[in-house]
Amino acid sequence: MSELNQKICDEFAGLVVRKDLVKTVKGNAIVPSYVLEYLLGQYCATNDEASIESGIQTVKEILAKHYVHRNEAGLVRSTIREKGRHKIIDKVSVSLNDKKDVYETEFSNLGIKKVLIDSGTVKKHPKLLVGGVWVIADIEYDHTDDKDASPWLLSTIKPIQMSHFDYEGYIASRNKFNLDEWIDVLVQSIGFNPDFFGRRSKLMQLVRLIPFCERNYNLIELGPKGTGKSHIYSEFSPHGILISGGEVTVPKLFVNNSSGKLGLVGYWDTVAFDEFAGKQKRVDKALVDIMKNYMANKSFSRGVETLGADASMAFVGNTEHSLPYMLKHSDLFDALPEKFYDSAFLDRLHFYIPGWEVDIIRGEMFSDGYGFVVDYLAEVLRHLRNQDYSDQYQEYFRLSSQISTRDRDAIHKTFSGLMKILFPQGGASEAEIEEILKFAMEGRKRVKDQLFRIDSTYADVNFAYSGKAGKEVPVQTLEELQYPNYFNKTVGDVDDIGMPEPEVASVQPNSESSNPSSEGARDKELKEQHLTFAENQRGVSYDGLIGPYLKGAKHITITDPYIRLFYQAKNLMELLETVVKQKQEEDEIVVSLITVEDEFKGEQQREYFEKIQASLFAVGVKFAYSFDTTGSQHARHIITDTGWKISLDRGLDIYQQYDVNDAFNLTNRLQPYRACKAFEVTYIKQYV
Repeated sequence: MSELNQKICDEFAGLVVRKDLVKTVKGNAIVPSYVLEYLLGQYCATNDEASIESGIQTVKEILAKHYVHRNEAGLVRSTIREKGRHKIIDKVSVSLNDKKDVYETEFSNLGIKKVLIDSGTVKKHPKLLVGGVWVIADIEYDHTDDKDASPWLLSTIKPIQMSHFDYEGYIASRNKFNLDEWIDVLVQSIGFNPDFFGRRSKLMQLVRLIPFCERNYNLIELGPKGTGKSHIYSEFSPHGILISGGEVTVPKLFVNNSSGKLGLVGYWDTVAFDEFAGKQKRVDKALVDIMKNYMANKSFSRGVETLGADASMAFVGNTEHSLPYMLKHSDLFDALPEKFYDSAFLDRLHFYIPGWEVDIIRGEMFSDGYGFVVDYLAEVLRHLRNQDYSDQYQEYFRLSSQISTRDRDAIHKTFSGLMKILFPQGGASEAEIEEILKFAMEGRKRVKDQLFRIDSTYADVNFAYSGKAGKEVPVQTLEELQYPNYFNKTVGDVDDIGMPEPEVASVQPNSESSNPSSEGARDKELKEQHLTFAENQRGVSYDGLIGPYLKGAKHITITDPYIRLFYQAKNLMELLETVVKQKQEEDEIVVSLITVEDEFKGEQQREYFEKIQASLFAVGVKFAYSFDTTGSQHARHIITDTGWKISLDRGLDIYQQYDVNDAFNLTNRLQPYRACKAFEVTYIKQYV
């Protein structure tokens, strides 16, 4: 067990579960993860292997015996009749029969209706009235000659969710983890392996949790298919409900005028709209209008009466085009239905998660480590809805006076939500607060930048903040850095601009000169400069970043202590491919690698290098390697006999993890399509 997993188990004993167990016990049961983890939390909340094995068998037996599959509903009903009583796990909903003045229960999978339930239980669990709740229930059968009476009787009912928790204990245990550890704990609790995510990508996963801990928070995520956009809202919490974007009506969402029955926003903490995108979708304009009012004012009208609610809203959908296409030809809201493609509606959104930055979920990205039983974390987040952390940056930073009240509120809500998730105990450092503030500002800026394109009446806003010294720091979105040519206020301004070369790598504004990664820079005079690249930035290749500085070299020395694992050797091979592309066919080049021998897999490491040697010899590249044994080799740089030194703070390890085994994935085939880690590179001219 890793040190972090051991620490989680020690500090949150009985409240964590091994995340791969959910798949182990699920089988063909169509139930949310929080239902399964509720059961696993009862029997497998331990790191003792024998207890886990025993607990898994117990949970499997419970599911086999009590979970109702729709295709076996007749058999279960027969079992109840024969035994007289039977415990089941099913999703139930309750409605009021006003003619008889009674509450009646409907069991989703079991297929029985009009089962009487007492009003006390309904008052205790009002969500039974809207959307339905997963429960463990005892059902009895008592036949009667009364045709109007149901033979089904509800003996007991228990919603599958935690009834209480120790918040002070949660805070005390949180204090035992540093920020990096805590982020990894939360990512594992969601179900993902944090090793496959960079810091920025982890924060994006955690932003998805903000609707559960922040009242009236409006979030949108648009991106490619398969990135897990709706997973959090369907599987994670018993306090959220996921509905199809095309299936909601005003009465269902807000209030039914004829019955006076309150809709989903009155009972759920988070209402998420799945498959929200789609230009051809038919949308009720009345729904859009009432949503605009609710998202702005936390209230909605029913005739002469105005009602309030605090449900957050999350909108998730698939984009139809690539990021550069949308930036050139339309905008980042391009995929939305026409009625929602409304600047007033979009202006109510507090944060836009750039779904194109989120990796498509692969099997190895799921965690087999320990994380919170999601029901426990859901209760923690719900408790935090009553707190406000939005002012915790004001000791160190001040937002630009140009930022409007609505923009400021959006930034505050995201900042508050992330602070609750990451620092519920307080005590964040100035640097940690700055990171979260910038991230919150970027998400709102992404919304505002697109509103400039859609509606010319919006005024320009300077998204910036200043520290105690008073120096203003501008905030930019990653797409603004990556595609500066397309980042204009209106679409018309970019219609005549050609698409960038695939290996253009835009730079941060603090770089000292133009970027050598662009194709045109190769034939120009090379310059000394320092470049900074953001996490998740794409369009970066060795050909563009390093290639121009290798041209004409006869001897190249690569110093990198971390060329040990397969993916690191693959990076080296890709750099050597760049060397081959730069050389004349009749020339020979010597490439020397200085690295550190792997303590445990040195033989395999040598095998990689010898294969590289054999492959390159035939094309005029003589590759040699040596191991530094002094233990003092930490530098990562490339030196050429033409006088250039290229200093790479991460060495060749500039790309985030991708599936190296998928031959049909562009991230495997072409470097510019890979997401980068945050890194810096410095070009220094050494006179020879």
